[in-house]
Amino acid sequence: EEAAARLQGLQKLLTESVRFLAPYEVRQGQETVARLQGDLAARRQQLQPKKKFAFRTLKKEAAPGSEPRPAEPARPEAAAPAPGHGPAEGEAVGPPLCGFSGAENEELELGPAELLQRDVVLSELRGCRVRLRGNANTLRVRDCRGCTVLCGPVSTSVLVDGCSDCLLVLACQQLRTHRTRDSRFYVQVTSRAVIEDCTKVSFAPYTWSYPGMERDFESSGLDKTRNNWNLVDDFDWLATDKPSPNWSLIPEQERISCWD
Repeated sequence: EEAAARLQGLQKLLTESVRFLAPYEVRQGQETVARLQGDLAARRQQLQPKKKFAFRTLKKEAAPGSEPRPAEPARPEAAAPAPGHGPAEGEAVGPPLCGFSGAENEELELGPAELLQRDVVLSELRGCRVRLRGNANTLRVRDCRGCTVLCGPVSTSVLVDGCSDCLLVLACQQLRTHRTRDSRFYVQVTSRAVIEDCTKVSFAPYTWSYPGMERDFESSGLDKTRNNWNLVDDFDWLATDKPSPNWSLIPEQERISCWD
């Protein structure tokens, strides 16, 4: 917990110093913080009790008059061990990261008890709608296509990598987006968002709500009064006299306000 507190303090210092740093310095700082967060998450997993854990997959609502089918657990994708700390042959592997992987055209959901300060991964999803109601520690969205992700407050960072045609509703301290195209973001972010190797991504303010969200914001430590949704640093566009062509703001008349 002391390491987590120090890391959060380091993230806060970097966030407050962004205006004084060059873009490459900001990138170096954010990459360092992200690496440390990953190391801490891996260490937490090693220290957790060895127990079984399954992703929870919720099917789409059944048609009227039909019997609802119970949710079937998806086979979880095991978390990779930290470099140099892989399990010995025959040794039990620690619990996987929380999240979903490999689903297609599914309604997926996790609640507060499952998310609280967990490191969440969504990977290789196709045409899915994901609701994460609760306060996660970190969120990674990798290689997703045609998905909608609705996420409650994340205490530290969100990384979106290799996605396309997605709609992402995110509240976090730090947002980094890599190799992503044709996607829309509705964000509550306390630092400046960063994009790299992205095209046709657009931004608007965070508009999702659900019962218990205020409690989750308090738990996350995020400042709801501070939102830099329209401040985006494009590391592929260094010109200061012209705006980046890789991102834009979603026009007000096109913004979504109701998600149900």
